[in-house]
Amino acid sequence: MASTQSKETAAGNRSTRAVALVGPAGTGKTSLAEALLYASGTVRRRGSVEAENSVGDTSAEARARHGSTEINLMHFDFLNDRYALIDVPGGTGFAADGLAALQAADIALVVIDAVPERAALVEPMLRQLDELDIPHAIFVNKIENARAGAIRELIAQLQELSGEPLALRQIPIREDEQVTGYVDLALERAYRYRPGEESERVDIPSGVAEREIEDRTHLLETLADFDDDLLEALLEDETPETTVVMADLAADTAQNKVVPVLLGSALTGGGIHRLLKLLRHETPLPQTTAERLGIDGGALHVFKIANGGTMGRLALGRVFGAALNEGDDLVIGNEQTRTGSIFLVQGDKTAKQPAAAPGDVIAIAKLDSARSGTLIGRKGVSDSSDLLIEYPSRNAAIAISTSDRRDDVKLSTALRRLCEEDPALEWMQDEASHETILKGVNEEHLQVVLARLQGRYGVKLDTKAPSIAYRESIRKGATQRGRHKKQSGGHGQYGDVIIEVRPLGRGEGFEFDDRISGGVVPKQWIPPVEAGIRDAMEKGPFGFPVVDVAVTLIDGSHHSVDSSELAFRLAGRQAMSEALEKCAPYLLEPVMKVIVDAPAGTGSKASSVLSSRRGQILGLGPHPHWQRWERVEALLPESSIQGLDAELRSMSHGLASFVTEYDHLAEVGGRQASDVVKARAEEMV
Repeated sequence: MASTQSKETAAGNRSTRAVALVGPAGTGKTSLAEALLYASGTVRRRGSVEAENSVGDTSAEARARHGSTEINLMHFDFLNDRYALIDVPGGTGFAADGLAALQAADIALVVIDAVPERAALVEPMLRQLDELDIPHAIFVNKIENARAGAIRELIAQLQELSGEPLALRQIPIREDEQVTGYVDLALERAYRYRPGEESERVDIPSGVAEREIEDRTHLLETLADFDDDLLEALLEDETPETTVVMADLAADTAQNKVVPVLLGSALTGGGIHRLLKLLRHETPLPQTTAERLGIDGGALHVFKIANGGTMGRLALGRVFGAALNEGDDLVIGNEQTRTGSIFLVQGDKTAKQPAAAPGDVIAIAKLDSARSGTLIGRKGVSDSSDLLIEYPSRNAAIAISTSDRRDDVKLSTALRRLCEEDPALEWMQDEASHETILKGVNEEHLQVVLARLQGRYGVKLDTKAPSIAYRESIRKGATQRGRHKKQSGGHGQYGDVIIEVRPLGRGEGFEFDDRISGGVVPKQWIPPVEAGIRDAMEKGPFGFPVVDVAVTLIDGSHHSVDSSELAFRLAGRQAMSEALEKCAPYLLEPVMKVIVDAPAGTGSKASSVLSSRRGQILGLGPHPHWQRWERVEALLPESSIQGLDAELRSMSHGLASFVTEYDHLAEVGGRQASDVVKARAEEMV
């Protein structure tokens, strides 16, 4: 089968190909980006995360964590081809920052450790790449640390997690218990690693010759599943030409039929040149990605908004179709705008460009209407649209307030900008508690956001757990009179009502009616009575709003001169407040329905975690869509959600996740209720 790709290598007529680096946290994605920049000659010295001199991870938050907290953009040239690197954070709380950018990539490079015990960590990413139909390869990093037999064990585990067959391209060469090189199964050549240099070609060691034949045969059989000519050659014991094997690998990778697996070390540079050659031969061109995204005629795919840098607000995105020049017309929704200044991004540095070539990953100034996940059309060529991006649940929340009230306006401005940059972040004003609530993917995510608020925007904050929306209701009814009478010279105040209060069923809310006859309470004063009753319900005997009660105004009296709207409102509030004390009030708490998705064998552990938090397990069974995974459904008090994400992840190697939705209010009893009421009383002092 011949390759379906052609390379545009002529200067000024070449397409930039975008490579996304993805994978679990700690596998060395940023270090691999440094190795690629160094091996391609883009930088003279390979930086490191630990030394805080890498091209990527330059933010204060990333430096403090020694790990990525947002996507990093870089670019390099290799053999007259240009490549854009999109380094996607691996941490659960930060990976969402790269979801929109990932869709724009031509190929994803999944970086993993050479440790079979950590193989399962990559499953969510492999699943996501399959769902998005993004071609991808696997780079087994830190190969120098691989124990004997680890690669075979790792490949066996990864194959169970991958929707496509794996194409192992290399096997390790070991000397004195150390991995010193590899055999390229497609080329049938052996190479010895040379730190900081391109690997040296050597003879295939006799000790791996037998395994080389076995693994090469498996590689060819995998490719033959998609090439009838190759299959026929293998059945006739013919040796296929190397050009045929390489063409099949390129075509099958580009069409996401197979997943190549390479070995190497970002730290020593071992295998990096071979990886560069794979990217050169097997990365699809931007036209293929444009077709996958439904782009016809050209567009700018904006995948992130960046604020706070020296260049101000920038829209980060990728150019598809024709080149994009400064001043070109763009269409965002029904609005026409012009392209601002164009920049290439290299870590935290920008370089102004007169134009962007097809496939370029760039930053553009003055696209004020652009937002993450938008395909911006070209005037007269295509229309703008939004990509469907499923962001993770925001399972962590914190209540924030400024230490200095003069910073309130600054805080709201900063929050709007941060949420624009990070769509997985959300903030709101809780009308009931009057708190500013900040929601993120997990607690680590929120801690980084808080650091940005203080470091980038200079806002000092006080934080606490968000208030739980407790409510009160009543067990029995009561009849109560409320009389407001005040005489202080001139017109006085007089309002007199008698009400009946009774409980309603859960969730029925509030009902009000009247049985007034003879005009004892004139009709114009009945609405104020209801308003006063509602006032009293805002804070019941325990200090929380009252729900599920019915009130009937049955009697009262008025004064022809001193009665007023205010007097009857105060009388209604007094009657309701005193009645509630007699109605056997009790406390209610919000209960959430929680759905936990956990790897195989950890569902029972997740159930135990939920039960220990006063959860009621509704079911435990296989995941409806993901093989080998389990799903737990439970009802859990909202007060028990805090810290659940960290506990579930700790018992599942960081893989378990959950979503919640409000289900109902349930009675709180015993010591739990006493503690809540006591805490509320202390707040009200």
